[in-house]
Amino acid sequence: MSRSVRRSSRDAAVEVRDEDSFDVEALTSWLRRRIDPECSQSLSGTPQVKQFSGGASNLTYLLSYPSGREVIVRRPPPGTKSEGAHEMGREYRVQTALRPHFPLVPATIALCEDDNVIGSSFYLMERVDGPIPRQELPPAISYTPEQVADLSRRVVDILVDLHSVKIEGTELAALGKGDGYVNRQIEGWAKRYDAARTRNVGSFSVVVEWLRLNQPADRSAVLVHNDFRLDNIVLDSADPTVPVALLDWEMATVGDPLMDLGGALAYWVQADDDWLFRRFRRQPTHVPGMLTRREVVARYVERTGIDLTEEQWTFYEVFGLFRLAGICQQIYYRYYHRQTTNPAFRSFGIAVLALEWRCRRIIRNIERRGGHGTAQRRIGDAQV
Repeated sequence: MSRSVRRSSRDAAVEVRDEDSFDVEALTSWLRRRIDPECSQSLSGTPQVKQFSGGASNLTYLLSYPSGREVIVRRPPPGTKSEGAHEMGREYRVQTALRPHFPLVPATIALCEDDNVIGSSFYLMERVDGPIPRQELPPAISYTPEQVADLSRRVVDILVDLHSVKIEGTELAALGKGDGYVNRQIEGWAKRYDAARTRNVGSFSVVVEWLRLNQPADRSAVLVHNDFRLDNIVLDSADPTVPVALLDWEMATVGDPLMDLGGALAYWVQADDDWLFRRFRRQPTHVPGMLTRREVVARYVERTGIDLTEEQWTFYEVFGLFRLAGICQQIYYRYYHRQTTNPAFRSFGIAVLALEWRCRRIIRNIERRGGHGTAQRRIGDAQV
């Protein structure tokens, strides 16, 4: 495996788009007034600013100072935002509270909730250097199928470890809203989808009604990431099969762990998926050696001891795809109404149509098999 990975970790940092630019001097001046003198020495001078192109929600920038120190800035995108989304203060506080209990969280530096500084709230955190598996595996690294398998198993184990964090007695427990998380997620995403719906996408009415009729009770209440994807994971530069950081805590909350797993696997496009689904692949889950979705679920339930049948899993699979459609539609709404001109968002409307079709196909298949009947095979009892 090649060790020349440092450059590949920076390939996603590009020149800042005009519509995403901000007053760099205002930000750096604000920062220097709010950090201790020892730290400020490494943050003196005007940094070079680049933008990470991988995200489609909050905007992420790399600030490279003359001292050699690098920090990350996170801020909301322009345009209309759904209620509760893009809360920089919440994301900052989650990371700060979680880091003592989960070392893969990057260290935070400072939070600004004054929109007058750069036009929006923002926060800064330390940069964790290393390659990030985006649409493809890092190009400077040659993975064998065995190493890919090791990587994918370790990725699943990150989610297991996160869901095992003891949140009682910590600030994180305040994120929870009590029983009814599954129902709140269904109704919340139905409301968000309807609010962002444009005339060229479907209603998802059949899917939402099926989710309402087949929703299970909450399994448990754990800290969930809510945007768990390979391109939110930083790998070790010395051994790129080892994750060293988990990024993007914007939507983290306390909820049902299987809802988090379902949301994560909505992004997990396999090599044997249909051509339309493969077209929207955003992470390298198709490469030889990568676990399949069914293998991911099997490893997760094996590690956690959760008792789960294939029929029960169908609910979480459909919900994850519906939730992803809601995320895509919120982003596409901004493009459709010209609140952003980013050409990467042009095809998101097609993705929403494809996701509705996939949800309805899964529902039809389980209904043909008799729905959530009694003859159910437990995941882990056989190769799945």
